[in-house]
Amino acid sequence: MKAQTSQPVLNMAEFCIDTSRLQDILTFLRKSHRYYMDVMVPNLAASLERLTEPCSEHQRQTLWKFFSDYKEELVTHFSYEENVAFPYIEAMLAGERSCQYSIEEYEQNHSNIQEKLDDLKNLITRSLPKECSQEDATQALYNLYNLEMDLQKHTFIEDDVLIPAAMQLEKKMEPVATGADELSAREKEILVCVAQGMLNKEIADKFNLSIYTVITHRKNITRKTGVKTVAGLTVYALLNNLIDMNTIE
Repeated sequence: MKAQTSQPVLNMAEFCIDTSRLQDILTFLRKSHRYYMDVMVPNLAASLERLTEPCSEHQRQTLWKFFSDYKEELVTHFSYEENVAFPYIEAMLAGERSCQYSIEEYEQNHSNIQEKLDDLKNLITRSLPKECSQEDATQALYNLYNLEMDLQKHTFIEDDVLIPAAMQLEKKMEPVATGADELSAREKEILVCVAQGMLNKEIADKFNLSIYTVITHRKNITRKTGVKTVAGLTVYALLNNLIDMNTIE
């Protein structure tokens, strides 16, 4: 067994993403969508069809309905990104900014597309009849794990690279403020969490965000309020009726 070596700790407060590579990231994500829907999902579907041949009609239809619903979720998820979120980012890269949409909306609509794969894995390993071929089950699980792992990487790129970088680009395109900027709904939620003593990791888990995104929101909060310390932000939240004194630890 190899000895574990300590990894350098990144100071995420100083982490900055190169927004000039955003178009490359978008191109990669679009190609990934095509590969999932044209290759990986059909491969998984074919292996599931072979696996469930010994099952009863009811069992086959039930499992296939579950898989078909998941496939529709993928289509909806990718369609939203390609028709709404990605064009918005590309418009910003071209120097245009729509006031009718924001990266925060993309972040809030960025659903988890992996949970049902975990359920499908458990259904295959625990709920199918013993008549099903072990070889076919292994092939189905292999295809499932490949899709699951690739989607994890895909989601990481979107949550931890694309969204924070797009937020940085959005920030650069904001007009110079003449007064105090108003906090967004998400920023107010995060400010409340900060005032309640929650760490970035805890906030990220609560709202299903990446830590990078939480840090970006906190930077925006500091920029808009002019307040840097947790104690100062707590007072700001109290003065603006965002929290009650009794909720502070």
